[in-house]
Amino acid sequence: MKYFRKLIGKKCYLSPISLEDLERNTEWVNDLEIGQFVLFSSTVFDVDKERNALRELMDRDVVFAIVEKDTNKSIGNCGLHRICEMHRHAQIGMFIGDKSYWNQGIGTEATQLLLDYGFNIMNLNNISLEVVAYNKRALRCYEKCGFEYVGKRRKSIFMAGEYHDVLIYDMLAEDFESPYVRKTFEYAISDEAGRSKISLL
Repeated sequence: MKYFRKLIGKKCYLSPISLEDLERNTEWVNDLEIGQFVLFSSTVFDVDKERNALRELMDRDVVFAIVEKDTNKSIGNCGLHRICEMHRHAQIGMFIGDKSYWNQGIGTEATQLLLDYGFNIMNLNNISLEVVAYNKRALRCYEKCGFEYVGKRRKSIFMAGEYHDVLIYDMLAEDFESPYVRKTFEYAISDEAGRSKISLL
């Protein structure tokens, strides 16, 4: 499988999603252990339905595959949704579908890379998210990335016979420190300046 390194971290990189991963994605979205956290557990996906859903996301939103850096293996997806260019805001979503990579910090790094793209490439000012209150792993990840708690929608999600709160977090561009984009830009500028200086000698 060929992936393309759009944004690169230490443990993973973000690549355009490949429809060649369709069966793997279909397996992930039908896994209740994953679906209970990303709230598509009530939907039954076959391969055709997942293909249509991915194509719609790829056309409408900004979505990436999360690829483990050492093995070049796709292990999840992430994206920016509900993008508003006028007001410069969007919502973030992500999940690690390969459960053998849970609790390794890859979700945190992928979130930071996605935020970097949103703030420093797309020029967004506010990126928000919604997370069900029992998803403690995601809460730790988002708080570690610097998201701030905004509020909640009370008892708005039904799961396993009970209603659960959905927590709302957001982040502003001014509160985010770029892990990749700015360093890449600054290196390119300094390299160009160095070559210009040599050419003038």
